Amino acid sequence: MKINNSTLLEKFLSCTGVSTDTRKIQKGNLFFALKGPNFNANQLAEEAIQKGAQLVVIDDTQFDIFPETLLVEDSLKALQDLALDYRKTLKIPIIGLTGSNGKTTTKELIYSILSQKLHCYATFGNLNNHIGVPLSILSIQPEHEIAVIEMGANKQGDIHELVNIAQPTHGLITNIGKAHLEGFGGIEGVKKGKGELFAYLSEHNATVFIPKNSTAVREIFEKFKFKEVVEVNEGIATQLVEAKPTVVYQTTTGQQITSHLPGIYNFENIQMSLAIGHYFGLSDDQCHEGVSSYSPNNHRSQFLKIGSNQVLMDAYNANPSSMSAAIQHFNETENNPKVVILGDMFELGNESQHEHEILGQLIVQCQFQKILLVGHQMQYALKHLPNAYYFPDKFGLHNWLQDHPIRNSFILIKGSRGIQLESVLAFLN
Repeated sequence: MKINNSTLLEKFLSCTGVSTDTRKIQKGNLFFALKGPNFNANQLAEEAIQKGAQLVVIDDTQFDIFPETLLVEDSLKALQDLALDYRKTLKIPIIGLTGSNGKTTTKELIYSILSQKLHCYATFGNLNNHIGVPLSILSIQPEHEIAVIEMGANKQGDIHELVNIAQPTHGLITNIGKAHLEGFGGIEGVKKGKGELFAYLSEHNATVFIPKNSTAVREIFEKFKFKEVVEVNEGIATQLVEAKPTVVYQTTTGQQITSHLPGIYNFENIQMSLAIGHYFGLSDDQCHEGVSSYSPNNHRSQFLKIGSNQVLMDAYNANPSSMSAAIQHFNETENNPKVVILGDMFELGNESQHEHEILGQLIVQCQFQKILLVGHQMQYALKHLPNAYYFPDKFGLHNWLQDHPIRNSFILIKGSRGIQLESVLAFLN
């Protein structure tokens, strides 16, 4: 017999947490057997139980043969419905954020700042989709005083789905850029899709944080009415001192704070995060400590020492907006010689050739000692870069690097997640 939502919530509250991956099950977990194009986790029900799951949610009757299984109509919908039901029991502020670029970095900054005073929960990694957001909500514990939930989108309607699960009380859009153009149907589609967060915040009398310099975000903001608006201006970070190699800013007292984040674009993320910390009652010193103590990881704006080389590893994702910002920042740094290793930008649809050509036109204006381009789409950037080295795939690049070692250089590595350019690190000296 299929269980109802209230029963599932009761069962969840008796478990130690939720899992959707048999490799990561913790003893006492509630395991959800999800299906995808190439897998059916219903088949793993027995394995999940053997690995310590207290209960297993399935949606295939043929696997309803264990006392630990809970049969539902659709496991994914059951996960999302459970997250919503659990969300309604939470009485804490929940900050929802989205954006084309910088949302994970901003989320981590906000978390670092708020954690100086409050018991804060934040989305782990980039679990920001229709599965990740429910898992994030279900990971909030009774001791948490505030939560930061990141929401990603590939098309219009995605954010609408996620906000109606997370039900944020506060929210922000970091920026609007040329990301997932194929799914959104162009930049106007991106604005509409990201604007679904503002639509929810407006409808539910929630608080919105508005960045100072993003014209596109303000354009969306002006379409709605809000109960409370927090304008992010200079605030307690009064002035950018430098951003080469990392952001240094001046405080209202004249103190200089050094971050571990490169680029002027990250100064805006810092200002937004400081404003949120200040709004939630943290002192200036606590806010600045949150910024200075945050060090990026997971291949996002991460400085690494690899052999004789200094590497700016930013290979978690790439789109025209973030790629342009990263390249311009890298070009302005004083370290030399400079080498760029750039991979394809994915999900650009009919705009892909054009955007990669624009990228080539940008790079030709820069002062790089070596330019290494990887991936099918990068051939269009190559049209403007006759002296660049081009590799249809990263394995050709690996072989070239073994024969032509790069030493004593400052290297930018950036590309879309699908090309996984972090593999290049093993071939640097």
